[in-house]
Amino acid sequence: MWFSKSKEEVLKEFNVNPLTGLSNEEVKLRLDKYGENKLKGKPKKSLVTLFFAQLKDMLIYVLLGASVITIAIGEYVDAIIILLVVVLNAVIGVVQEYKAGKAIEALQQLTTPKSLVRRDGEVKEINSEEIVPGDIIIIDAGRFIPADIRLIESANLQIEESALTGESVPSDKNANDIYEDPKTPIGDKSNMAFMSTLVTYGRGEGVVVTTAM
Repeated sequence: MWFSKSKEEVLKEFNVNPLTGLSNEEVKLRLDKYGENKLKGKPKKSLVTLFFAQLKDMLIYVLLGASVITIAIGEYVDAIIILLVVVLNAVIGVVQEYKAGKAIEALQQLTTPKSLVRRDGEVKEINSEEIVPGDIIIIDAGRFIPADIRLIESANLQIEESALTGESVPSDKNANDIYEDPKTPIGDKSNMAFMSTLVTYGRGEGVVVTTAM
């Protein structure tokens, strides 16, 4: 319950100096331990699975039924033509779905947000997937929060959290607040910033407390 601890306690627990941030060597160790900062998606479907998925259609069932009937009455040429149409349709569907999946993957790479972190005493912009627990994040207006963060500095900081709280107005944040009640609602945790929320005003800094799943 990071919101119930002081910022000094959180920094000590993650063994990080806010003025210098983590070292590159420590980042590598934590990346190996915690993994990349990205949510798990659905497992990719194999080409065989995609092929059979194309056959799950009422029109395909009708055509397959027609092919069985044509074979039963001895019209083998017609049956072969019908089956070729079914297979060709399935192959085209697989190719289109495979290309669409690749296009979505490419878009996801392009839209992965960048984040400002302090490492080895320098502020640098990195891919959000490379963030690890203990990283010191620099927060300013217009940026998405890359992971769950315990704020250690805040100046007129406001973050839009409607996806989590349902509130239509941005939430005011204060790094100095501490909440002892373990049942404190997300919307009231003003000393925290949560993954994928948007900074709308002000600036601040925070230490990453959890990443990915």
